[in-house]
Amino acid sequence: MTLPQDHPLVRGRTADSALVRAYSGHRDGGRAIWFMRQAGRSLPEYRAARAGTAMLDACLDPGLASEITLQPVRRHGVDAGIFFSDIVVPLRLVGVDVEIEPGVGPVIGTPVRTADDVARLRDLGPLTAERLAPVTEAVALTVAALGSTPLIGFAGAPFTLAAYLVEGGPSRDHLAARTLMHAQPEVWADLLTWAADVTGTFLRAQVVAGTSAAQLFDSWAGSLSLADYERSVAPASARALGHVRDLDVRTVHFGTGTGELLAAMRDVGADVVGVDHRIPLDEASRRLGGRTPVQGNIDPALLAAPWPLLEAHVRDVVRRGEAAPGHVVNLGHGVPPATDPDVLTRVVALVHGL
Repeated sequence: MTLPQDHPLVRGRTADSALVRAYSGHRDGGRAIWFMRQAGRSLPEYRAARAGTAMLDACLDPGLASEITLQPVRRHGVDAGIFFSDIVVPLRLVGVDVEIEPGVGPVIGTPVRTADDVARLRDLGPLTAERLAPVTEAVALTVAALGSTPLIGFAGAPFTLAAYLVEGGPSRDHLAARTLMHAQPEVWADLLTWAADVTGTFLRAQVVAGTSAAQLFDSWAGSLSLADYERSVAPASARALGHVRDLDVRTVHFGTGTGELLAAMRDVGADVVGVDHRIPLDEASRRLGGRTPVQGNIDPALLAAPWPLLEAHVRDVVRRGEAAPGHVVNLGHGVPPATDPDVLTRVVALVHGL
């Protein structure tokens, strides 16, 4: 399938943007910068918009999700919007009992730990166009408002979705998920295949609706060894990205604590690898063979440091990013909730001026 004729990439609105050029391995489009979690609790306008609305309800309200996505683009002048969503939104859309509890995170009503549990997931049925309608409507609204600024699609990687399902909620070390992976490999493989198709369908719907790039976010892959990742996780991530492989759109794969997995995360089919703050970009590029565009990796902790320290750090990140064929400046994770929004705006201006 080709992209729809009214897609921003097809019509030329975003094809030559700094972000898409950098994701494609070119350096002739200017420096691009955006921030993971740029839409969220650091912005007073976000807190006002979300007042009285639960997180997942906000994600599935097309007008509200679009407005929240647009807020940081208006305020900071970043080079892309990132679709306002959550890793567990596709779970909610297919009927999984999941809520995001304030101060806790996603909580699953009934954890998935047996073959029968996975069978019950499959009984929920596929992620249909009707179920996806709030998402595709929100993307369309946002793309229309962004004009020549690209929108990035967002979805959680299969391992992270599976980890939430097995653990029943957030976990520091994901012991239950990793135990299932080793003790019941057939059940694990079935669960990840299901998760890959759900999240891949979710990502594809966003791309077809108008996003100019797509990011697969693997929050918890850093808990895995390289051998476990390659054997028990990478095939599912490849399957998830396979849902958009026939579309002419650049894909980004990001995880935290994944310095030892960078090449493996690229090799599942990603065009760009996101790098967290734990590893310098020039070293990351070396591990990637010097042939893969990178994204990252300002340390979020330094957003609260005195400006001279932050400025020097940003300049160093940009310098080290020169080792890769393309570089999109970002954080090494997400914007902390207590961040002063004016600092982010200042960082954007600095990067654009380099």
